[in-house]
This record gives sequence, C-alpha cells and structure tokens, in this order.
Amino acid sequence: MTEPGFLHATRTSYDTLAAAYDGHFGDHLASKPLERALLAGFAELVRNGGGPVLDVGCGTGVATAHLAGLGVTVSGIDLSPGMVEVARRNHPHLRFEVGSMLELDVPDGTLGGLTAWYSVIHVPREQRPRVFAEFHRVLAPGGQMLLGFQVGDETSHRTDGFGHPIALDFHRLRPDDVAEMLCRAGLEVHTRMVREPQDTGAFPELTPQGFLLARKPEA
Repeated sequence: MTEPGFLHATRTSYDTLAAAYDGHFGDHLASKPLERALLAGFAELVRNGGGPVLDVGCGTGVATAHLAGLGVTVSGIDLSPGMVEVARRNHPHLRFEVGSMLELDVPDGTLGGLTAWYSVIHVPREQRPRVFAEFHRVLAPGGQMLLGFQVGDETSHRTDGFGHPIALDFHRLRPDDVAEMLCRAGLEVHTRMVREPQDTGAFPELTPQGFLLARKPEA
C-alpha cells in the first residue's frame, strides 16, 4: 500500500527538526499548569482502570515522561526516528518506538489509555476517521483517551522551522467536529475543555487550545 504523502512530509520534517525542537521546547509542560492538571486527571483515570498507556506521536517524550512520573505505565511511539532518538536519550528508563498512528503495532483491546498530545494536528481531515478507528481498536473496554490540539478552522503550511527547511501542515481543529468523529469511531466523549491563548510567557500562543477526553464503552 502506498504511504500517504503527509506521513513522509511529517516524518522528514521532524527528523530535520528533532535537535532544535528539543533545545527550544524542552519541558514545555513546566509552564502550563492547566495541561498538567489534565494529564494528572487522565493519569488517575487510567491508573484506576488498569492496563498500559500509549503516547501516540510522543515527539521527544515530554508528556510520556510526565505521565510516567504520575505513576502511569506508559510508552511512546512517533513517526520520526529522529524524535524517537531524542526521547530515548532524554528518558532512557522509558520505551519509545517508531510507528504510525494509522497502523499501531498494538493488539486489539489491550490499552488502558491512549494520548495523542498535539499529534493529530498533522493528520488531514480525510484520514482522521481512520486514525480514530485505530484508537478505538487498541483501547480496552473502559479505556481512556486524551487529545490535545489547537482550535480553529485553518491549515497552515510551514516551510521553515528554527532555520531548517521543512514541509509541515498544521491543522487547527474544532472540538465539536473532533467529538463527532470520535463518536462515529465508537468512542464516548465525556470531557471537553478550551483554553484561551496564553500570549505571554515562554511559549506564547496565537490560538485557543482544545482538549477532549473520551472512553471506549464497556463491552
């Protein structure tokens, strides 16, 4: 099967950016208390439910490591070998693998939780139902899922990142639209949050930030 073009562009771009991305963002969660609170709530839900957690599109492993610090049994996958290399170096006590959210190398119904923390933002709209169906497949009944993304309707194409040539599309998403897609995939959205942009601090933002928590219904 021919690989969708966005996968190649995303992988190549993040391979190019990996070192600079790590140097610029580091532990960006340190300046985001509401995001840490959401991750803490997710951690409590999955600890109560049992089963391992997969951080899909883990990047340099910041959210993965944060969840591990909250007592979650978690590993990460990312499309970019360069980002996975950084994650392994920064967090040698955790497991990180190269993989695609279109085809997760995970048996059916085995995960207690799944995070996609600002990783579906690179997935075109026509591919999102496939991604969410895959998330549903790997979650155990009662398993929890947490999504993070920028809110909006626009798609921006960037050709430069930290002075490096890239070809990345960033899709802003509407929470109601994402929730409808998750429902069609068989997942139940139980929590929605939209935070207004932080225009000050280490990581100023231009758009609101959206978060959805969903669960796979019990069998």
